[in-house]
Amino acid sequence: MKHLLLYGLGGLLLGGIIHIAAILLVPDFATRDAWTSLGRLGPDGAFHLLPANAPVTKPLTDLDPAMAHAACRFTLEEGPIRIRATMPEEFWSLAVFDRRGSNVYSLNDRTAERSDIDLVIATPLQMAKLRENPLAALDRAIVIELPLERGFVLIRAFVPNPTLAPATEAALGAADCQASLTAPGNGSGTAGS
Repeated sequence: MKHLLLYGLGGLLLGGIIHIAAILLVPDFATRDAWTSLGRLGPDGAFHLLPANAPVTKPLTDLDPAMAHAACRFTLEEGPIRIRATMPEEFWSLAVFDRRGSNVYSLNDRTAERSDIDLVIATPLQMAKLRENPLAALDRAIVIELPLERGFVLIRAFVPNPTLAPATEAALGAADCQASLTAPGNGSGTAGS
């Protein structure tokens, strides 16, 4: 009976130590996600080129070395966002991720059937408002509805030859990640972020 009591107390003590250690390590693990790492590249609402094999890209695993990458963190709290870019003739793809890093939408040059990117991301409520008062400036845009408040967009562009890397990176760097659209009904494009 005495041994059973000692084993029980030892188990409780060990469980308490593990519990306290786990609580103390939560902040460290919370900053190891892609969302937090991308925030170190610069402000939200703008695309930032991802340097190959830099520590900031570690949460974004398996980045293809034959591709140039740019990412933009966004929030939909103030309204929909619009992604626009003039892409090179080579293959490109775009993926939208939620804050946890799960891919929620993807698109490439073949499925878009055009070389430019014009994508609007909206919450279900924002989409309902856009349907009530559609913007003429969004006629050619691909408008998607996603049930999320924050996320990030990753654009990849194929670099077939290292001499084309500067032009590809310039196209990615010039990509636009607007924070909001203009109010429905005024017919103009987007507002600055």
